[in-house]
Amino acid sequence: MKRFNLYEDEWEREQERDGYHWRAQMLGPVVGATMLGATAYELPPDERSFPYHYEHGTEEWLLVVAGHPTLRTPEGEQELEAGDVVCFPEGPDGAHQVRNGTEEPVRIVVFSTKRSPAVAVYPDSDKLGIWIAGSDDSRIVRRESAVDYWDVE
Repeated sequence: MKRFNLYEDEWEREQERDGYHWRAQMLGPVVGATMLGATAYELPPDERSFPYHYEHGTEEWLLVVAGHPTLRTPEGEQELEAGDVVCFPEGPDGAHQVRNGTEEPVRIVVFSTKRSPAVAVYPDSDKLGIWIAGSDDSRIVRRESAVDYWDVE
């Protein structure tokens, strides 16, 4: 049996964009999972996880491991605490963003179904993200770039 401890400092990647600093560890490969994905994140004070978004074809869950993150959803913002679990269903009702508005680091785990292709919608910036596992065809595009089905055919 493989294991990972959420309280240790093992991180495989870091995001260093202003407003979106975090450290992360994908848990699936570490514990041998193939059907369910999970990533542990640590957000420093005043940082966010990702831009506000929702998914098509993917359900996500959030588990707060430590700290008091602020969760933005279509219903507004609410502060969470360690032990809280939240489900983000696919579609606009599952839109979300995590922010650390405290003076201490926040640790969370985001679980998700592993489907390909996956589509994310970013309402604040009017973008679509399309991810296809194992393909170079994954893209993030603006909705305004849409073309007719028969364009150039």
